[in-house]
Order: sequence, then C-alpha cells, then structure tokens
Amino acid sequence: MKPVKKNIQDGSICILGIGFDQNSSFQKGASLAPDRIRESYFSESSNLWSEKGLDLGSVKHLYDLGNIDFKTGMEDFNHITNSVKAVLDQGSHLICLGGDHSITFPVIKAYAQKYDCLNILHLDAHPDLYDSLEGNIYSHACPFARIMEKKLAKRLVQAGIRTMTGHQREQAQKFDVEVNEMKDGINWLDSLEFEGPVYLSLDLDCLDPAFAPGVSHHEPGGITTRQVIDIIHRLKGKIIGADIVEYNPDRDLGSMTSMVAAKLLKEIIARIHEDTI
Repeated sequence: MKPVKKNIQDGSICILGIGFDQNSSFQKGASLAPDRIRESYFSESSNLWSEKGLDLGSVKHLYDLGNIDFKTGMEDFNHITNSVKAVLDQGSHLICLGGDHSITFPVIKAYAQKYDCLNILHLDAHPDLYDSLEGNIYSHACPFARIMEKKLAKRLVQAGIRTMTGHQREQAQKFDVEVNEMKDGINWLDSLEFEGPVYLSLDLDCLDPAFAPGVSHHEPGGITTRQVIDIIHRLKGKIIGADIVEYNPDRDLGSMTSMVAAKLLKEIIARIHEDTI
C-alpha cells in the first residue's frame, strides 16, 4: 500500500484508519487498532498474496490514507463522514479500520450519499440495534439502529449473532433486519445473495474468542476465521466498501487477532479488486 493523501486515481482501493473508541461501553482500546493491523499486514511472518492468487504488492492503485486525527468532541462523527465522502467523491473504494463499531454510522452516512440502494452485510456477535445504551444513542451498541431509522440502507443482513436481547429482537422486527443467529446453525453461509452494492461491516467479535481473543467483548460460540474468509470469497454481490472494527490490542495474545484482522483485510482488498475488474 502506498501512503498518499490526495490525487488518488479513480477506481483506487484506499485504506483509512478510524481509531475512535469514545463510544465503547465496556473497555477502551480499539483506538489503537489501525496501526497494529497495518503492522501485521506487513509482517514478515506472512506475505502479501491473497488466497485466490492476487499479489497485493502489485496492485497499482492501492493506497493507505493514514489515520483520521480526532480531537474528541461533537464534531467527530461529522469529521468521519466528511473524510469518507472525500474519498468516495474521488471515485475510490474504501476499507476503514476501526475503532469501535460506532464509526459505522458516520461512515454509512457518507456511503448513502453515493449509493441510494445500499445493502449492508453485518458480521458480529451483537446486533448493535439498541435504541440507546447507557443513555448514549451513538454507542457502539447502536449504529445499526441509527442507520436503519434514517433509511441509509435498503437492506441489512446480520450474521454470527448470539447475544439477542428482547429489545433488540423488537428493533430487528421494526427495521425489517434479516438476522442469522448462531443458535439456528450456519446454513446461511452459502446463501448470502444481494442485488446492488454491498457494504461489509466486520466486527471481529463475530469470531469465536478462540480465533480472535483481542476484542473487548468475548462471546463464545462464534464463527471461525475460515468461515469469514469463505463469506468474503463466496457472497453473491458486489462489495463496494467495508470496515473492520472492535479489535482491541490491549486484550490480544501475541498479535493473534491483529494477524486475523490483517488476513481478512487482504481478502477484502482482493475481493473488491476482483469486483472492479
């Protein structure tokens, strides 16, 4: 990835760090994630090839835009939206490295200005559909309630869910969210099909803690790294953007989770590249 801030070619794939965790409810630390994921991306313990045979080091228009600078205040979400919109306005695809999951709401606000028929595939242990949590309507437990109430996406499909509360089940029904809960099996793995553009929001705690211990909310019973990669490879639809969120380096073990995040980043880059050629 080449570091660059401006003059990005049309059709490029860009990486943007959004190290924001002010809306984390249990434990801070996700603000440190973007740079740790980059370290693992370039780790000499691995290489820059995707599983399907793309040499990411040879991708001409793949750029790292660095990290958004935050001053912590009411304007942080607007700052995220404006930063993402500036990249999309240049005709680029964007993968955001969070940060807690609250960043997805301001990111999608920018995407919704470009795509009026946006689909979202949300992989997570949690549905993040609370109307508010601990009095905070912008909590990392609430982004998809905000997205759906503002009609920023035409379809929201969630998978990996295993912490449904009664309130969130009501919210899912209210917003017509398609929820695939782990208790019901994983038949959905091969039936993810979308018409129109797809935004992938990947919370690393969708994975079982055995595969991703470096998250703030350990929730046993999750999906495997292999299954997430298979979703990236197989889902039917055109991926036009993504985020990888909720990695907490403070809870990681030997960079295990950052290597998982970097691996998923590589496969997402390759999939977006595949979808654009």
